Amino acid sequence: MLPQEIIRRKRDGKALTGEEIAEFADGLADGTWSEGQIAALAMAIFLNGMDASEGAALTLAMRDSGAVLDWSDLPGPVTDKHSTGGVGDNVSLMLAPIVAACGAFVPMISGRGLGHTGGTLDKMDAIPGYTSQPGQQRFAETVRQVGCAIIGQTADLAPADKRFYAVRDVTGTVESIPLITASILSKKLAAGLSSLVLDVKSGNGAFMDDARAARKLAENLVRVAGEAGLSTTALVTDMNQPLAPAAGNAVEVLNAVDFLTGRRRGRRLEDVTLALASEMLLASGIAATTREAFDRAHDALESGRAAERFGQMVSALGGPADFVDSPQKHLPGAKIILPVPAERDGFVGAIDSRAVGIGVIELGGGRRTPEDTIDHSVGLTDLLPVGAELRRGEPICMVHASSEDAAQRAVRSVRNAYDIAETKPRARKTILRRVTAEA
Repeated sequence: MLPQEIIRRKRDGKALTGEEIAEFADGLADGTWSEGQIAALAMAIFLNGMDASEGAALTLAMRDSGAVLDWSDLPGPVTDKHSTGGVGDNVSLMLAPIVAACGAFVPMISGRGLGHTGGTLDKMDAIPGYTSQPGQQRFAETVRQVGCAIIGQTADLAPADKRFYAVRDVTGTVESIPLITASILSKKLAAGLSSLVLDVKSGNGAFMDDARAARKLAENLVRVAGEAGLSTTALVTDMNQPLAPAAGNAVEVLNAVDFLTGRRRGRRLEDVTLALASEMLLASGIAATTREAFDRAHDALESGRAAERFGQMVSALGGPADFVDSPQKHLPGAKIILPVPAERDGFVGAIDSRAVGIGVIELGGGRRTPEDTIDHSVGLTDLLPVGAELRRGEPICMVHASSEDAAQRAVRSVRNAYDIAETKPRARKTILRRVTAEA
């Protein structure tokens, strides 16, 4: 079956057969499809969409392009979470150890940055010695011993998706519901989960900036996952401003450690983290009610047990044993740190979160091409949230850069991303909607 014929059919708006989709997934995995052909089909799907049967077929074909893990010997439920991506979204770093400290097992297979959003794997790579792509045996041992492991796709897990993911990132084909659905679920199904919780972002920093589109994506994900036999719920959450007060790699890791240890916790970040933890504990059967699930998650955080699990995970995967106690000793620091002073008095009225994410990429904290090397030290910290009051000259945030020129460009970018209003804006809800198979 010729790749160009499959591309032509989708270009002309026709539904692909299961055989054609399997051929494409095989070509992704074994390299017989070129990057140009992959990009062409991705754009055809982006423009013409896929029906439910095509989306399910693509999901399962990419899952079956490699191994599927089996956790049946674990003495507890296996669950995970996935976010559709945002700016300052480091929730996974806190969520996995919180849920593990409550008795579930979390084999979290994460991705690198996609488009303007940060990638969990890139953040973990900021920790010196941390093996973000270990062999399957080490991954399994860490999950069994610690209860959680945050890693990237190994070569034998959904290899078709791994290649497709990289091409989509640099070809303007990220914001496609069937492609996002297949990418997320193929990895999660290959991870051998018994339940999954999704964090679908909505707003100007999300791939789905429209609330209706985000709801549609959440519903599609839950539906396709159900067809594949994976119990799944989703929360639609607000991404009209960075979730954490930091955006970058090392700076988000430091923020996560501060969150786990109680040194610093942003309200919106805590709301989303504990809401997702509660959903995971409910879905996995650890808790019977929402109240019980929240209380268990909150106790794991406040008691320090979650921070302890995070430290054990870092150590088990090759990172420093004292990382939680002394993160700044180990994380890379930027050469230049500059404030972004406000140009007038007022309140933070709105934030263009996408522009903030692109600013991190321009600093070197993300990729323009799949081959780009990331500077883990750069980013933005102390980002003021919407509604914050400030005076002229006070910092909107701090820029961490590798050079003076890069720092000055970032200062201008952040100023353009922040709207300073005369009056305080009305507060927005952080958790917008819950989507279940029954909804």
